[in-house]
Amino acid sequence: MEKFIQKQGYDLHLLHTKKYKTINISFKFTTNLNRDIVTQRALLPYVLQQGTANYPTATKLRQKLDELFGAILHIDSSKKGEKSITTIRLELANERYLSNQTSLLEDGLKLLHEVIYSPKMEDNGFDPKILEREKKTLKNKMDALKEDKMSLANTRLIEEMCADEPYHLRVHGYEEDLASITPGQLYEYYQQLLQQDHLDIFVVGDIENLEMENKIDSIVSRSEQAEMGKTQLISKERQANTLIEKDKIQQAKLHFGYRTNISYDDQDYAALHVFNGLFGGFPSSKLFMNVREKHSLAYYAASRIESHKGLLFVFSGIAPEQYEKAREIIIDQMDQMVKGDFTDQQIAETKEMTINQLKETLDNPQGMIELHYQRVLAKSSKLPEQLIEDVKQVTKEDIIKVAQKIQLDMIYLLTSEGV
Repeated sequence: MEKFIQKQGYDLHLLHTKKYKTINISFKFTTNLNRDIVTQRALLPYVLQQGTANYPTATKLRQKLDELFGAILHIDSSKKGEKSITTIRLELANERYLSNQTSLLEDGLKLLHEVIYSPKMEDNGFDPKILEREKKTLKNKMDALKEDKMSLANTRLIEEMCADEPYHLRVHGYEEDLASITPGQLYEYYQQLLQQDHLDIFVVGDIENLEMENKIDSIVSRSEQAEMGKTQLISKERQANTLIEKDKIQQAKLHFGYRTNISYDDQDYAALHVFNGLFGGFPSSKLFMNVREKHSLAYYAASRIESHKGLLFVFSGIAPEQYEKAREIIIDQMDQMVKGDFTDQQIAETKEMTINQLKETLDNPQGMIELHYQRVLAKSSKLPEQLIEDVKQVTKEDIIKVAQKIQLDMIYLLTSEGV
């Protein structure tokens, strides 16, 4: 299903499928997470969506997208493991499924080229008015994340747990960096990103005989591809730290950070997915049933894995006075996983839900791209379909083996000031 072509300056991934009536084209620029660049990378998506040389306002750019049968342009900045990723994505109707003959794909690619390579400029830099406005937009996003106490607790857990690792950096950047970013400096950094980041381009859709390789080649201006290393897993042989911070809140946030010592390419990765489903990934999980339902200690209780950094996070919202009891019960759920205190039926149900979740992700063009991109970051040859097959083969012994590898690294509590 995937045709992988190493081009001069980028890697092309052609994913041919008749599942969708659209064509999705996604440029993924990737570099190492770094404090010096993280705020600039967070700001770029806001600026780039505000206009180009030929469509100098956000309104004109939107009108052009509407003319292309309601094409969707999406630009964002994210982190996976210790990589910072800038994604520029265009979703177009596939002209094969349109009744009138049209050059929609060519027009869409032309616009995508313009968005990437000809942003709205003034005096060899980004438009100063746009930049100042979008700095405010990004600052509002930072403020909103501070007000979202669940997100704040997770951010603080990661900052403390991974303090000496690049993963602790905030993907939305830092308010104190905004003032020093000038139109010229941000534009200069953007030119560096375009040429020096590792670039993967994904094309998903019914693309057979559309000469996508030549079409993409015609809009990319790059001479060499950057090397990209894997995120290294870190194992911490230490007593778990506990950090308690206070805020003006009524519902406390109790979050746990574990080191799984397992990454995407490991033999135990499929078993880790099933482990997480049993532990806290689904409404039938131990955390949900015991912490929330049975003991009524939490408003929510769940877990998720970070594949590339080898981390597992537990999130729970509790009444501040229930901290000790909730902490004990969460730790007890992990102990039960290590002892294999779950049934064959629970394993079978969880495997089925995990497989359905993966299949649902593959049913969506962006999901398909993200699952294939996981492999790129992990430098793995394991296809998403192989992961589904691996999940089917997971045994109880495999899940216990995963549980025994997991180390508790940090407990973080954000609680009310009165406690």
